[in-house]
Amino acid sequence: MREEKSIDKQTISAYQMGVLFFVFMTGSSIINIPGTLIGKADNGSWLSLLLSGGIGFLILICILFLHRRFPTMTFVQYSRHLMGTPLTILFSLFTISFLLQMQSAIVNDVGLFMVSSMLRETPMYAFTFLIFAISSVVVRAGIEVMARMFTLTMILTSISIFFVLIIAIPDYNPALLLPILPKGIKPVLHGAYFTFGFPYVEVFLFSMLLPFVNDGPTRKLSKTMLFALGINILVLCLSVICAIMIFGSFAGEKPYVFFSLARVVEFQEIIQRIESIIGMSLILGSFMKTTITLYVLNLYLSQLFRFENTQTLVMPLALIGFFMGLVTVDGATEWGYIVTTIHPVWTFAAFIIPLLLLTVIALFKKKTAN
Repeated sequence: MREEKSIDKQTISAYQMGVLFFVFMTGSSIINIPGTLIGKADNGSWLSLLLSGGIGFLILICILFLHRRFPTMTFVQYSRHLMGTPLTILFSLFTISFLLQMQSAIVNDVGLFMVSSMLRETPMYAFTFLIFAISSVVVRAGIEVMARMFTLTMILTSISIFFVLIIAIPDYNPALLLPILPKGIKPVLHGAYFTFGFPYVEVFLFSMLLPFVNDGPTRKLSKTMLFALGINILVLCLSVICAIMIFGSFAGEKPYVFFSLARVVEFQEIIQRIESIIGMSLILGSFMKTTITLYVLNLYLSQLFRFENTQTLVMPLALIGFFMGLVTVDGATEWGYIVTTIHPVWTFAAFIIPLLLLTVIALFKKKTAN
């Protein structure tokens, strides 16, 4: 009988890593980004995505650079190598705190979506507990299972999303896209600030996953990751533009504008009221992102404290995320304020500062080595 591999010994292909990356970046973003972003940046929302997406590319380039320097090491491992254990633990306090908050935030988004749009009489914890329970089981199965499972799920979700956008073509009014900057550049910058904190700074999490790729040169992986990020930006921009062409300025008043779009489109009285299918697709996307976040959080802590069994913390971390969701969310309004205002600052301290510091140190050491 073949011995089961530990979750930190499994490997996947560059293509599968690209799938995980696209799923992670698009999963819950497609639910929360369009309506909230339009409310902040109006018709210039797609410009906000291009600005924050450009920053996402810079973050990814830093991660790929460090991966080329240390191809067999995760972020925790080369952080310990470059600046020592004490500083690694110090910076990790911010990183771990946000990863805990992040996994809770993704699941809370699903719960708020369900109780406000689909099953209004059901308590939110009924959804959040199930998502954490299933995600923890998948995490224990390992990244190989995640990659195979999420590839099929991504295809089904993508087909559902593009199907809605295509059958809505007769309802589009391109005139609603103008003027692009009705209130100047400040709303666009505000929207870029919001989308920087969610989702593009979250590219950082893949600094923990790139060493699991087992085939080909790093150039192949780099092209795959950059392509996946480009497709993500394109999909989000397309969703925002389509929402504006359907609802105009009222799109900013709909927190789940893509779900609302699916509710209003129809085709020859044959295809109507397809929002339930879209709702399930969006839930699957958030579930996949939750699983990847829990996997990274578990791996980060296991390597930071040198646990031999990398599966020890999976269930406790999922339970902590569930309880955090119960005590941190008082309503959609407060939660929206946390995500749009606090998260960008928190993620800058948790992800960007240590990543930039390690990139500079790696560049300096490379020069001195020459």
